[in-house]
Amino acid sequence: MIGLTGIFILLAVMILLQMPVGFSMALVGFLGLWYVTGIHSALSMIGTETWSIFSSYGLTVIPLFILMGTICFHSGVNKSLYETAYKWFGRTRGGIAMATVMACAGFAAICGSNNATAATMTTVALPEMKKYNYDKALSAGSIACGSTLGVVIPPSVVLIVYGIQTGQSIGKLFWGSTLPGILMAVLFVLTIYLVCVKHPEWGPGGPKVSLIDKIKATPGMAEMVILFGLVMGGLYTGAYTPTEAGAAGAFFALLIAGTIRRKLTWKGLVSSITDALKVTCMVIVIIWGAVIFGRFLTISRLPFLAVDFVSTLHVPPYMIMVCILLIYAIAGMVMDALGFLLISIPIFYPMAINLGYDPVWFGCILTVVTTLGAVTPPVGICAYVVSGMAPDIPLSTVFKGVSWFIPAYAITMGLMILFPQIVLFLPSLVR
Repeated sequence: MIGLTGIFILLAVMILLQMPVGFSMALVGFLGLWYVTGIHSALSMIGTETWSIFSSYGLTVIPLFILMGTICFHSGVNKSLYETAYKWFGRTRGGIAMATVMACAGFAAICGSNNATAATMTTVALPEMKKYNYDKALSAGSIACGSTLGVVIPPSVVLIVYGIQTGQSIGKLFWGSTLPGILMAVLFVLTIYLVCVKHPEWGPGGPKVSLIDKIKATPGMAEMVILFGLVMGGLYTGAYTPTEAGAAGAFFALLIAGTIRRKLTWKGLVSSITDALKVTCMVIVIIWGAVIFGRFLTISRLPFLAVDFVSTLHVPPYMIMVCILLIYAIAGMVMDALGFLLISIPIFYPMAINLGYDPVWFGCILTVVTTLGAVTPPVGICAYVVSGMAPDIPLSTVFKGVSWFIPAYAITMGLMILFPQIVLFLPSLVR
């Protein structure tokens, strides 16, 4: 009862009062530990956990991968990716929106941030779609949903946090999410195609581009391919650990942006470091709060009671998994997706393992369902970013465009449940 009170009353009240989710979890966890074990034990436990978290070598992977993404962002890699995709696919009906999704997927492979992808693609792609009279809902929806690929396609901050909290291999989580991320991107493109078949006027074709111009534009994506190959190739061969991969990725991004492209200015480098520090601090505070809250839940025995309760249900495991995913989808609509993920892992992770699900598969499917919360009302942060950067597109129009892509999320999760090898095939090849 104490555990349930902490989750559904105190934590909910603090989040509704807009207290940062990391501090909310830490405070509720501390109060719960104080009530159950006493003030001295609670203070000692929090001190030990805080030192354990912030002295963890594995945690350095977060700022390193984020720095890699911010360097690419400030050196204009995203614009090059979009221009390449635009010249190859912009001529077809709905092609500019398709190019936007593919550019989002490419940028996600080196960025890992929903918000950064949404902001940059709104700036780069939206003027082009306006120029050719694209439907506002289709334009905004393709940008908002395409930007969520940043959480699924590695490197993903959500997967890193999940791996740290559950002790799973971050490298295997990265490889496991690669095919689902590609599948989602393909389904988004297919959605745009089907919408434009039904409403051709919503996505007119762009100007015709010669084959020579297409070939000339292709090197624009070379940096992304090289950087992604260096990071994931090193993980695959075992040349370096995930933490070392983050350091290598940041170094190669700096090398490509500053030496080869010569597009990273001193001001851009300072901005890259500043942005990386801000995001890292936010994520680490959330992790800190989640660990303290998770310790409280463990002492309250709520996760164990939940597992025992589920084991008594006479229903197929996939039905329980569908219920878990529905809970994540609904919770993502009303609170920060990463925050809820960290709150709920101590409860649902043991449950999923007890049901026989692979921990890598479970982490990867959670990334897909948490991305849904980034575009669904009322707390669809990517939708807010797109609407905020395009004052002539109301938030309701963005959500309307997002609604056409929701079946793609559902199909992706359904295929992952029916065919787990979509996730598990690549990790099985990793050393």
